[in-house]
Order: sequence, then structure tokens, then C-alpha cells
Amino acid sequence: MKNRKPGSFISRRQFIGNVMLLTTSATLISGCKTSLLGSGKSSRWQIGAYTRVWGRVNYRVALDGMAEAGYKFAGLSTHEDGRVVDRDTPPEVAVTVGEEIRKRGLELNTLSGGSHDVSKSLEEGIAGLKRLIDNSVYCGSPTIQINAINNPELEGPFYKAIAECCDYAAEKGVMITLKPHGNVGVHCMEQIKKVSHHNFKLWYDPGNVYHATHGETDPVNDAAGLNGYVVGMAVKDFRLPRNVDVTPGTGMVDFPKLLDILRQDGFTRGPLVVECVDPGDLAFLTSEARKAREFLEKIIS
Repeated sequence: MKNRKPGSFISRRQFIGNVMLLTTSATLISGCKTSLLGSGKSSRWQIGAYTRVWGRVNYRVALDGMAEAGYKFAGLSTHEDGRVVDRDTPPEVAVTVGEEIRKRGLELNTLSGGSHDVSKSLEEGIAGLKRLIDNSVYCGSPTIQINAINNPELEGPFYKAIAECCDYAAEKGVMITLKPHGNVGVHCMEQIKKVSHHNFKLWYDPGNVYHATHGETDPVNDAAGLNGYVVGMAVKDFRLPRNVDVTPGTGMVDFPKLLDILRQDGFTRGPLVVECVDPGDLAFLTSEARKAREFLEKIIS
């Protein structure tokens, strides 16, 4: 079964015990979301790294790299077997992933768990998205990221499914966010406006904006029209012709100017999660991840 790894199982008794804690977990995640997304008084940013930084290795290796590179926050995305947690991940595996994160002294601030599938029916898309929201609670993430769809024929039901799940996610203490993927931030903002729900916001990705437009749309210009919808950022840089495997601060994205614009528009605290660095072996990736963290700390200080 997908995402099952040797040593990843917990006993049925342990799993039932963990499930019994989920009622209080949703409350705790909701409190974490308040802190992460800026509803509280703290002005602290949450600098993290995605598992993707360390390439196609087991997520545990990536978590070790995060801790070694000095991160306090973790983002789940891809690893050796696709997504670390997605809509089809068995709940007990998602619980284990959360435990592995906490064991390393890290705090999970986002789950990039793929998307929902409305190609067969709207109902199936809604059910899949609800499973992804549930798994976000199981692993302990206050936010999920949905990649924006690029199929005009499916766009209607795709966003209808999100609209139908916003209240469900809010009850679970999870915020749904939309991430540019093959499109720009302004396009995503328009979809968020159509859904018009307080629990559906924008997770910005400047590298993807450049990638989608073959380097023609500067994220600094794109971000100027986002009207305060941004609640988190995938810190991803870009080099021509279409390369996002770039250590932040060494490519075309002007992160200091970008953050200044987003701050002026209301994004004054929250997750900044490094998604990619220049390629290399594990030691090199960890070194580049550390450089990215230090770069971000410098520009937000």
C-alpha cells in the first residue's frame, strides 16, 4: 500500500490512542494556525524547509537534514515515494510522520500533499480533499497547499470541491491554501475571490511564477496586486531557461523587494518555507539549505 515503509507501522492500540487525541489535536492545530498565519500578536516569521530540498530520499533523512541545517519548522512535500502525505496515505502513516517530525524538535507548518481529483466526479473530488484535510490533522499541519489547476474543463468542479470543503477544514483547524502552479499569483487570487471563504487563502511561489511564464513575469510585479491574500510562501528561486533547483538568493527572484511588497500588503508574519536548492549530494544539500535559512534570516531581521 502506498507510503508504507519498513518500520513505519504503529500498533493498533497506539493508533487508536492517537486517534482519540485528534479531538484535542484539532484545537491545538487551530491555535498553531493562529500563530503561524498572523492572527496573534507575534511578529515572528516561521522559516522552514520542505522535504523536497533533500531530493528523493526517505522523508526521515530530509528531517535529519532540516535539523542539522538549523531549521525549527518543517514542510512536507515530496520524498522517495511521491508525496510524504497525500489524500491516499493511511491515517496511521500520517500519524507516524507527525511523530517523526516532533522527535527531531521540529514543528510542522505546512503540508503540500498534492490535490484532489474531480475528473470522475465532483463528489469524488470532495471526498478526496476531505481525506487530505483529515491527514493534515493526523500529521499535525495547520495548512494544506493545493496546486492551482491548469485544465479549463475541470476548473469549475475543482474550485467547487474546495468551496464545499472550506467549512470542513475550518472545523478541523486546517487552512486550505492555493499555490501557483503553471500560472501566476494574480490568477490564483481571482479563483480565491470566487470561492470567497475566509478559510481559503494564497500560498505564494515566486519561482513557479517565473517558471510558468518562461521568466517573463517578475514575481515582484505579480505580487503587487495580491491584495493581502498571501498567508505563506514557498521560497523558490529561478534561473533561465526554466530551472527552479536554485538556492534562494542566487537566482532571479528579488526576495528582499518581494517581501517588502508583501509586507506592505499585510503579509507581515507567517511561514517562509524553502522548497529547492542547487543540486548535489546530501551533505551539499544540507549546506545549501543552511545558506538559504541564513539568507532569509538576514532579510527579515
